[in-house]
Amino acid sequence: MFVVEGGGLLLQAVAAGWQVEAQFVAPGADAVRCDAPLFEFGPNVIERVATTEHPQPVIAIVHQRPQSMPASPTFVMVADRIADPGNAGTIIRSAEAAGADAVVFTAGSVDPFNPKVVRASAGSLFRVPVLSGELAEVRAAGLRLLATSSHHGTSYTDAPFTDPVAVVMGNEAHGVPDDAPVDGWITIPHAGATESLNVAMAATVLAFEVARQRRAG
Repeated sequence: MFVVEGGGLLLQAVAAGWQVEAQFVAPGADAVRCDAPLFEFGPNVIERVATTEHPQPVIAIVHQRPQSMPASPTFVMVADRIADPGNAGTIIRSAEAAGADAVVFTAGSVDPFNPKVVRASAGSLFRVPVLSGELAEVRAAGLRLLATSSHHGTSYTDAPFTDPVAVVMGNEAHGVPDDAPVDGWITIPHAGATESLNVAMAATVLAFEVARQRRAG
């Protein structure tokens, strides 16, 4: 089970076929039409149970259904020990927008069904398979593993992304370990003194480069 906060997100979950176990609304708020039992909070209760400072008037408990790697995937984003919920949700959102078949979170990552991740994904979590796994399992699905680095590797615009590929994004503080079992390294060249891009920003750049190459091909 996981928590979905906000009527807009809950509508997307229902539209994508997720099972809602229970829905809770603030006094006088409009509920989302679904088959789940509906409960109305007393005054000022939702402010105490929600995870945001200014909560939405609708909260739901949604059943977490099993997720699996699609058959014959051609593009997967891997979140390797991503810790920040906002980054995790943005990676899922960008992956869906760029046409990824799945997003895989390795051990040590934030729970992708954390309420903050759910919000940051803007509903993409309900439409693109999001699962836990390790790099060896991703490779076993027939994908070439290309890991990102801030300091070495082939420029992302020169790397070929038209074959089945998994793009591995590393932890915010430490990146992908240099000894990670991957097939190659890619980097995003940048000017200025900044050491690297935010991992969610970098994931977005790379995801859309994969999409661009595939449209061109």
